[in-house]
Amino acid sequence: MNRKRRPSPGFVTEPPDAGTTAAPEAAPVASAGPIPSVTPRTRHIAEIAVLLVMLTWGANVVAVKAAISDVPPVLFAFVRFGAAFVALLAFLRWREGSITLPRADVLPIALLGLAGFGLYQDLWASALGQTTASNSALITAATPVSTMLLAAAVGSDTLSRAKLLGAAISLSGAVGVVGATHGFGFTGASAGDLMTFAATVCWSCYVAFGAPVLRRHSPLRTATWAIGFGCLGMLPLALMQIPQFDASRVGLGTLALFLYCAVLPAAAANVVVFSAIKILGPTRVMLFQFLVPGFAVIMAAVFLGEAIVVGQIVGGAVIVLGILVARSRRLAGAVG
Repeated sequence: MNRKRRPSPGFVTEPPDAGTTAAPEAAPVASAGPIPSVTPRTRHIAEIAVLLVMLTWGANVVAVKAAISDVPPVLFAFVRFGAAFVALLAFLRWREGSITLPRADVLPIALLGLAGFGLYQDLWASALGQTTASNSALITAATPVSTMLLAAAVGSDTLSRAKLLGAAISLSGAVGVVGATHGFGFTGASAGDLMTFAATVCWSCYVAFGAPVLRRHSPLRTATWAIGFGCLGMLPLALMQIPQFDASRVGLGTLALFLYCAVLPAAAANVVVFSAIKILGPTRVMLFQFLVPGFAVIMAAVFLGEAIVVGQIVGGAVIVLGILVARSRRLAGAVG
């Protein structure tokens, strides 16, 4: 007889690879707050663990950027998310006692996975080959805004004046990041920035349309199978990129990057976050997410030699400000 375990009470996940979550932030969370009986020491340990997760997610953008210089981007994404899917299946089996989905939910979760992981990776990974890791992380930091707007459009959330104001501020910050670095256009790095933004919309579709499914299943089960179906969405482009793959370019460094990206940011980090939400509550965990773009920009400068432009810093700060405005309950009460 299978052991039945309670589903994870909360889930925070960012766009697969991006620097902020949605990004983990925008995903619905069932847990209303932290467990009151937890000791201060346990809370501190949980906060340190979440901080390390944010560092891991920030480094992920840099690691993928480095890896795709040796492996075609979508092929790399397909292999690493395939490995993450296998790992999450094993964790799901251990955590909840089963891995199956009701037949009625197979198609909805498949469509969610194709958009939020498949098409997302097709766009994001390809874009990362053209733009910088810094810009990628900063632009994806605005994902909560596109998620909020799309959720309101489909009726799964309401749109207040405060949210509209926050959306306008964040989007202006994203525009500022692009304008200060690559300018606007449809070729080269500018096209990469545009594709990155399009990828965030795909993730927003996953979150906005996935709310009803998340109410029926644990976020862990939903995300595991969404990743699995998402791999099917990556498969066509991954197969097309096989002729571009040169095995002689793959050394120990590339393999180390693959293992890092597959095991830590894509699988283990979410497991840590599951546990932290039970201790700290989703709201406090989400506050840490604003560190991810900063970590990514700094590590891109150190390890990839990318220049840090003043416009990136200002634009990133404006993006964060807009998200805070959109989430401010005090401002929502004042302006409606």
